[in-house]
Amino acid sequence: MESPAPETTVNTMAVRRSWVDSMKRCSLSGISIPKEELKKRITMPEYLRVAMRYSISSKDIVACDCEKSPVGEVECPVVVFINSKSGGRHGPDLMARLQDLMGQEQVFDLQDVRPHEFVEYGLGCLEKFAANGDNRAKETREKLRIVVAGGDGTVGWVLGCLGELHKEGRNPVPPTAIIPLGTGNDLSRSFGWGGSFPFSWRAAIKNTLDKATRAPTSYLDSWKLLISMPSGENLDTPHSLKQTEEVIFDQDVEIKGKLAEKVSCYQGVFYNYFSIGMDAQVAYGFHHLRNEKPYLAQGPISNKIIYSGYSCKQGWFFTPCMADPGLRGLKNILRLHVKRQNSSEWELVPIPSSVRSIVALNLHSYASGRNPWGKLKPDYMEKKGFVEAHADDGLLEVFGFKHGWHASFVMVELISAKHIAQAAAIRFELRGGAWKKAFMQMDGEPWKQPLKNEFSTFVDIERVPFRSVMINGG
Repeated sequence: MESPAPETTVNTMAVRRSWVDSMKRCSLSGISIPKEELKKRITMPEYLRVAMRYSISSKDIVACDCEKSPVGEVECPVVVFINSKSGGRHGPDLMARLQDLMGQEQVFDLQDVRPHEFVEYGLGCLEKFAANGDNRAKETREKLRIVVAGGDGTVGWVLGCLGELHKEGRNPVPPTAIIPLGTGNDLSRSFGWGGSFPFSWRAAIKNTLDKATRAPTSYLDSWKLLISMPSGENLDTPHSLKQTEEVIFDQDVEIKGKLAEKVSCYQGVFYNYFSIGMDAQVAYGFHHLRNEKPYLAQGPISNKIIYSGYSCKQGWFFTPCMADPGLRGLKNILRLHVKRQNSSEWELVPIPSSVRSIVALNLHSYASGRNPWGKLKPDYMEKKGFVEAHADDGLLEVFGFKHGWHASFVMVELISAKHIAQAAAIRFELRGGAWKKAFMQMDGEPWKQPLKNEFSTFVDIERVPFRSVMINGG
């Protein structure tokens, strides 16, 4: 009887060949998909992406008579927004790589095309094609996914513009994935896309686009911030904070100061955190230093080194001698009211006298992946009336830092932050006194807030009814 060895040898060789082929397709970022296969999956029909680009550039929703490609399946089209100034020297190279993987019409540099323009004209173009009976346009609009290459501020900017679709009843709202190009990248960390730009980025970008087409989605709360301040003061705001018409003031909250007869109102949305105090002052100084001397900011590592040095210079770690050091405690200028979970009543919450910075946090990730709220024990949460924190639970975690040393020890989990409250809505009332200004920031964008002694400034925070749809990277 003949031995079956040759068949066994053939099978063994086939297994080895398959294993070798699999290894060739591996990279540091995981299993690699062939470029042409990925390109076919994520690329829109040419006539649609050309028409969409034309609509955006002309700022007019048109359904031009482009030559339509043969009928075929639309798999999972992807549009990428990239902040080409982020990511240090990688920005331009990354943009070229993305254009090579899907075609330049689907890659938008935020220096040239704003997200609201894409929402109004780009998606409007697809919707017009669909309304005229184009099933491929309808399928493209329904299956579209967004990838944002940038930091937390850039991601929030895009999410805010996509949220307008919900307000206008233009569903579905495309889900969003992230390529982290910023310094902290807390939104990216929270949804599994990593905390930094990958070293082997050419292969990793291909893997990211592949994952963005098939990964599951989850939800993210967003929070509307409204500032009501006495008129007559100039407020140099970040791009995420815009002046708005005067709004009706909620009179259910007891106020300590006087209401100005004429007020100026500013409105914005944040996704991760809002803070008042010394941490925002440090961020403000660093932000302006970086704008004045951009050669100092060559990447996340150099940014963090400069930021740490500026923290010491500003007095976050070493408080300068002054006539009344107690004035540096926020309790001297600030009153805090909150609405608890499932409550419509405002509650005055005491602020510890030692606190120099107050943070209202939405995510588990803050300051490059730290969780200052911490993992609280069940009996402690029951005692304080807290619940387990989630990104879509309709609550903000409010806590305080005493100084830079306290914040540093909190970040390495040696001690805990000053837990103040969990809130479904927040009102801060600020009066100047000896303080002529306060510093604030939301999602890493700081500003200087002027204060009056005779009139109060109010900061109101409430959840946006619509939740953003995020793609989970891992």
